Amino acid sequence: MIELGLHTDNWRALSGSFQTACEAAVRHRLEHIEFAVIHGQYFIQAMGYDPSISLQSNPRALRNYLDSKRLRVSQIDGSFPMMGPDGSAFGVQYAQQTIRFAAELDCPMVDTVDGAFEIPGLNRDEVFRITCDNYRQILPWAEDYGVIVNVEPHGPYTTDVEFMTRLFEYFDSEYLRLNMDTGNTFIAGLDPAEYMMQLRKYLSHAHIKDVSESLAAAARGEDTGIAVSEVAVGSGVNAKNIQRCIELMKETDWSGHVSIECYGSEENTRASVEFMRSIL
Repeated sequence: MIELGLHTDNWRALSGSFQTACEAAVRHRLEHIEFAVIHGQYFIQAMGYDPSISLQSNPRALRNYLDSKRLRVSQIDGSFPMMGPDGSAFGVQYAQQTIRFAAELDCPMVDTVDGAFEIPGLNRDEVFRITCDNYRQILPWAEDYGVIVNVEPHGPYTTDVEFMTRLFEYFDSEYLRLNMDTGNTFIAGLDPAEYMMQLRKYLSHAHIKDVSESLAAAARGEDTGIAVSEVAVGSGVNAKNIQRCIELMKETDWSGHVSIECYGSEENTRASVEFMRSIL
């Protein structure tokens, strides 16, 4: 069974709060959300103008709030870039604390990514070695807390199927899996459905993003990731690819959660939910 949810990050560009995003999920009869975390404090979030959650906040209070809204968390987005030296210095502890926070909320998985650009001065083998060192420090936390760590295609290394396959095979762990992203793979110049099927055995969660015609014309094959879809899911040039991905999930009896990622206006949210329900 494929279950539908949304990412609260959809409201970041609108300076919306976490509560605003949750209320939208309830209004559209969704039962699952995904949200990003902040490792520390951010004054914009504290003032109510950002939909992320601080890892220093009280997870029990958050869980009570979500229970009151009848919402569950499908995944926490702990996406500080994990590849390279910055991942070693900052990403490892960021992911470890996100895992701890997820366990408090009975959330089954957390998401990780790489950065937008290749790391200067390091070839792919060197980046792969550092990446393995970083995930080697994270996976014991994942195993102890029973929380899956997903890797999302978002940069030059994670949109490389060979790099991703090598990473998954290196660890061969049920706690290291794939968070598919239809928008990032498309903007990277790939066929999203083909990318997903090559890594299908590792798939455990997905972000559903469409892409506007203008953005595709300007950035496809040049960039490797976008934050959210500017247009409603189903109304962009990636809609057919999204349909194919869902069809392939069904054909291969995949069960899990997919999160809508689009600019969080009421119209965009409504249209995205309607489109996704029509193909689910």
